Amino acid sequence: MVVSKMVDIDENVDLGRIFGKALRLREKYMDMCRQSFPSLTKHYIHSTGENESDSENQDNQNHLEVESVPITDPWNLEFPGSIGYELGLNNGIVQVYRNKEAKDNSQPIEYPFPSLHEFLEDMKAICDMITDGPLKSYCFHRLSYLSTKFQLHVILNDKRELQAQKSVSHRDFYNIRKVDTHVHAASCMNQKHLLRFIKKTLRTSPHDLVCLDDKQKPMTLEKVFETLNVTSYDLSVDMLDVHADRNTFHRFDKFNAKYNPIGESRLREIFLKTDNYIGGKYFAQILKEVANDLEDSKYQNAELRLSIYGRKMDEWDTLAKWAVEHNVYSDNIRWLIQVPRLYDIYKSNKLVENFQEILRNVFLPLFEVTNDPKSHPELHKFLHYVTGFDSVDDESKPENAFVHKSIPLPQDWCSKDNPPYNYYLYYMYANICVLNHFRAERKMNTFVLRPHCGEAGHIQHLVGGYLLSENISHGLLLRKAPVLQYLYYLAQIGIAMSPLSNNSLFLKYHRNPFPDYLFRGLMVSLSTDDPLQFHFTKEPLMEEYSNATHIWQLSTCDMCELARNSVLMSGFPHHEPTSTQVKHHWLGPHHEKQGTTGNDITRTNVPDIRVAYRHETMVDELSHLFRSVCTRDFLTNAPLTKNDATLPNPSFKGT
Repeated sequence: MVVSKMVDIDENVDLGRIFGKALRLREKYMDMCRQSFPSLTKHYIHSTGENESDSENQDNQNHLEVESVPITDPWNLEFPGSIGYELGLNNGIVQVYRNKEAKDNSQPIEYPFPSLHEFLEDMKAICDMITDGPLKSYCFHRLSYLSTKFQLHVILNDKRELQAQKSVSHRDFYNIRKVDTHVHAASCMNQKHLLRFIKKTLRTSPHDLVCLDDKQKPMTLEKVFETLNVTSYDLSVDMLDVHADRNTFHRFDKFNAKYNPIGESRLREIFLKTDNYIGGKYFAQILKEVANDLEDSKYQNAELRLSIYGRKMDEWDTLAKWAVEHNVYSDNIRWLIQVPRLYDIYKSNKLVENFQEILRNVFLPLFEVTNDPKSHPELHKFLHYVTGFDSVDDESKPENAFVHKSIPLPQDWCSKDNPPYNYYLYYMYANICVLNHFRAERKMNTFVLRPHCGEAGHIQHLVGGYLLSENISHGLLLRKAPVLQYLYYLAQIGIAMSPLSNNSLFLKYHRNPFPDYLFRGLMVSLSTDDPLQFHFTKEPLMEEYSNATHIWQLSTCDMCELARNSVLMSGFPHHEPTSTQVKHHWLGPHHEKQGTTGNDITRTNVPDIRVAYRHETMVDELSHLFRSVCTRDFLTNAPLTKNDATLPNPSFKGT
């Protein structure tokens, strides 16, 4: 009996060592970039594992009223003066120098960011961990246990949860806040909406000059449709052909082609681009119509993704000018900037010489406007409503090389091959790191990294996402990696999932791991991705919820929990002046606290029973891992040593 007990303690010490170091790696990267890391997990990996939140839950919960006042003039912002710093690009990362002398002597301000070598070492450590056989078995059993435990919770508490929801006056699923955490601006309308808009524009503005013909002469909208031999009467949803069908499954090229109405790239440029002959006028109009629909619904919000390609330095100014001049703003919308991984195409077309040019074009204007807001006045205004960055493209494309120590630096990447996924991700993260510290010093808003990750491709994409990203979109491949899935659970990494989108591209609906993630307690939300291609109704987010609820038999409590998750994951502000403390208004003033203390059922419609279950389950998991932590010193605040690089312990036998 004594020997058995000692073996059990040793196994748990090894588990604490492994998971503690893996979680501390993520914490290091989140802190370095001013991104979020859950306080409960942080408490366990830096202490003896005692539950600090019990006392929190004993507090008397006061429902402070925090009103969210609409912004009447979104572009009326203060312009801080220039601080006259010098900027430069060094190995793909923008550096900030206090003066020209410091720049000449290569002495940048030491804003923290990891070196590529450090990132590769940390990534190798996680990769070694997720391929460890006994550890995979252990995590698979823990995830299965979490699923079964939730089913037992539902059997015991389903009626109590429903009764708690019924006891709340006024509030139900329809009038709680929910955020579409992953939707692309160019396809945020449904196909009927786009058809209606094209017909209306063709009828009311046929003589607008909208593009140039092959001879570089301006063409009217009417003339464009004449060349296509199409009239307003002829147009139909079927003729638009923008909806994904069975032919797009595992064919990302065909899916991309669906962005072209009637199969014409010229119409995509006219109606769905910000940078075109008419300055994005039509695109701004249709986005404002989408925003009006969101405002009419009141409780639906969206984080729309706009593209910055990195082909030219003036892309940011063009985008910001478009937003300000056309007043494309809504209290229900925030922006994310997506950077397509298309270096190989730009290189083939001789638009760039090397990969560093893309990084310069994407990030240098952001440093310039932070240094001197008056140098890019529209951009300074626009960035106030930008919450983060996304990395987008087809993840299933074969990669010619994984990231390794001898990989060329950005200025030396001159081949026609596209850099690997994690190469893109690292250099985006490193630049955001420096930029966030620079902007925080200037008391400006900062940004997060929320890439498309784990939709297809290699499992290493999810390793990069685990280390560098605050949230990810899709995350389908976590179903094949139990260790990573368990780490995503422990770190409560947000996953914006789009089952209808996945059903048309990479994974049929009935095989989607979304219900497993939700029941196990991963931080998941529902999103639409591309309503133009995948949805039919005026409210695509509600359509997404409706399909998921019917197919997976979700309860109203499940739906409200998903909505609450979407708000928590979103980039809507909660640390700004009271007029824009929208998360406080939507979720309650204590929403950042742990357990039921942070829940206000009168705002979220999520019963305290469900919140308490999630919190207690997480506490149990962390306690299980770190209950023997006090017997060793491996979870101190000391920095990780070189010997800590390989996380799996050779003596680990699993449980």
